[in-house]
Amino acid sequence: MSLTIETALPATGDVKAVPAMKRGFLGRCPACAKGRLFGRFLKVVDHCEACGTEFHHHRADDLPPYIVIFIVGHLVGYGILMTETKLEMPMWVHLATWPALTLFLCLALLQPVKGAVVGLQYALGMHGFGAARTTKNASASCEKVDPVFRD
Repeated sequence: MSLTIETALPATGDVKAVPAMKRGFLGRCPACAKGRLFGRFLKVVDHCEACGTEFHHHRADDLPPYIVIFIVGHLVGYGILMTETKLEMPMWVHLATWPALTLFLCLALLQPVKGAVVGLQYALGMHGFGAARTTKNASASCEKVDPVFRD
């Protein structure tokens, strides 16, 4: 005869992918949207100062630069194509405008895209976020859970 105890954890800590990515894109904690996600330009903080969610185990790696290169390449490529077909500009204007615009767009988009990737990882429970969220929910709701005993 075995005794199984099942508990039903509330889904209070579950965050959908789009809101978590939006919070990360804005540089906020994907869990609570109150704490900061970045300590420096691309350095993710170890944990949220508002809710305590740990971020040290995230693995954004090379995906944010790939996404930024894809977006900026399409925008700048379209801009160059339209400028060449619709306007006549000297070559020195092209050489001054497009590299500067490319550099500005890459630097402006890199941190928000990395935040969105970290938010997506949090929402999907990837790379330790799932275990950390389960542990956090379990410790926060220990008093609220009614055990169900089965025989």
